[in-house]
Amino acid sequence: MLRKGFYLALLVPCILLFMSCQRLPDVQGKGSGFMQGVWVQDAVPDAEKLLSNTHHRFKITCDSFYVDLTTYSKVNYYADSCFQNGIWKEYAKGVYLVRSDSVFFEGTYTKANYKQKLSGCYQTGRYIKSFKIKEASSDKLLLESTNNQRELRLTLNERITCVPREL
Repeated sequence: MLRKGFYLALLVPCILLFMSCQRLPDVQGKGSGFMQGVWVQDAVPDAEKLLSNTHHRFKITCDSFYVDLTTYSKVNYYADSCFQNGIWKEYAKGVYLVRSDSVFFEGTYTKANYKQKLSGCYQTGRYIKSFKIKEASSDKLLLESTNNQRELRLTLNERITCVPREL
């Protein structure tokens, strides 16, 4: 009899705990409102002095990002078939998070159609970048890379309204 009471005392809280859980819907998050849109880098500071530089174009919608990276290089870091006269494009997609004065991008390098890239020229695998938000207004964004302290001056080209989609 004592044993039944012990099991019942364990079972009732477990049932109540299980019934109180609620499954969240499978939809993407809303992200940060001020980040929503297509942001294009104005220019790379001192680009003519650098051996290579990368121009960024971000499309940020809800909690997702898509980035087009155009690299200009005076030095061949890759096989000759990849170098393409020192100008090439790369792509990545993933999710981002704004926390305090920083923005974190985590995703993967992709092909031009944003489908998974397993091999080929340039970068493959994870795209992980973080930036300090130095300035933010309705149409301008100044980010500083936490990796190399280079600044990205971005201008809003198109505002996007977040409509969360099912995952």
